[in-house]
Amino acid sequence: MTSRISRAILAFVAIFGLLTTSYVSPDAWAVPTPVPSYPSAAEVAAAKKKVSTKKAMIKRIEAIIVDLSDKADAAERVAQIKGEAYSIAKDAYDQKAAQVATLQAQADAAMAQATQAMRQLGQIAGQMYRSGTAGTSLNLFLNSNQASDLLYQLGAQDKLAQSSNTIYLRSIAKQKYAQSLADELQAAKVELAARKATAQTAYDAAQFAANTAQSLVNQNVQLNRTFYAQLAILQNTSAELERQRAEGLAAERRQQSGSAKMDAPELYTVGDANSDKVNVALAFMRQQLGEKYVLGGMGPNVWDCSGITKAGYAAAGIYIGTHSATNQFRTMAQARKLVPLNKMQVGDLLWYSVESAFDGDKYHVVVYVGGGMMLEAPNPARTVRIVPIRWGEMFPYAGRPSAP
Repeated sequence: MTSRISRAILAFVAIFGLLTTSYVSPDAWAVPTPVPSYPSAAEVAAAKKKVSTKKAMIKRIEAIIVDLSDKADAAERVAQIKGEAYSIAKDAYDQKAAQVATLQAQADAAMAQATQAMRQLGQIAGQMYRSGTAGTSLNLFLNSNQASDLLYQLGAQDKLAQSSNTIYLRSIAKQKYAQSLADELQAAKVELAARKATAQTAYDAAQFAANTAQSLVNQNVQLNRTFYAQLAILQNTSAELERQRAEGLAAERRQQSGSAKMDAPELYTVGDANSDKVNVALAFMRQQLGEKYVLGGMGPNVWDCSGITKAGYAAAGIYIGTHSATNQFRTMAQARKLVPLNKMQVGDLLWYSVESAFDGDKYHVVVYVGGGMMLEAPNPARTVRIVPIRWGEMFPYAGRPSAP
């Protein structure tokens, strides 16, 4: 699970990294290799000879796995936070870039209009100069016999002058508007540059955090192979079973430490649970209490989380989806049978997820049995059981298979 989160973080920052031109040498991201004291093969072999030392060695190895997992989880949280900070900075940059593009287009159009107005004003001024407007009064005094024609010319020229003044004022206004847009554009470009720098800094931090997290995850994968094999030797199991057990316990710890959003928005109206059918389903599942968890198990004596929910509701004649927690969620969603957690009833399905998307993967499914308790087939470290609900990583909607 942790490696999947880390890959998602790396994909997130890598996509945005294509937008930048910075390059950082892989050596810059190297994480110093720790030199803690890990059990050797000889120590494990010696510990197996005595029950007390074997138990102590199992406890020691399990504690190391937990510590490594906690450190990787902490690094991944930092990477997620840094990644989101970059996303916010990049969004702010994109918004300002869009504003700059709009202002650029407006400024270009305004400048074109101002230039055209100045050209028109120049043409009118030239025409007035060529027609000799300044000499009209003198011509009228010296050529009284042509007064009527000159008076006509004067009137026409006055009108031309008035029109020219209007065009002049409009030209000045357009120039001022174009200048104001140019000033606003320049200020926006300055802010755009600042936001780009902020986004780049955020990207660098996110990239460093993601690579740090990935480095820890990669180290854990290598180390855990050895630890799972050692646990398998000590407990006469398999390394794969020990891996499943450790990852299940890690999920439990996350679930124990969090809280759920109980008052998610109501999506639609869902009818009450059919108590008769719920009783049949729960009676079947209770009969399996204490039986082993096996990945992919769906009876008769071994179960996994979605196997027991599927079989339980099948006993009541209800199809809840395939042998998959995610598919069972999607089946309930498609049937419009999801309710906020604060409206859940006995028999409702509950899901755990680390995905932020509504339709993201659901890695575990349980059944609410009332009184704040749930029935589950949790992981290889546990048997089918009824325990208090763990609210961390709980998806905010429950599914009601028996609703009409």
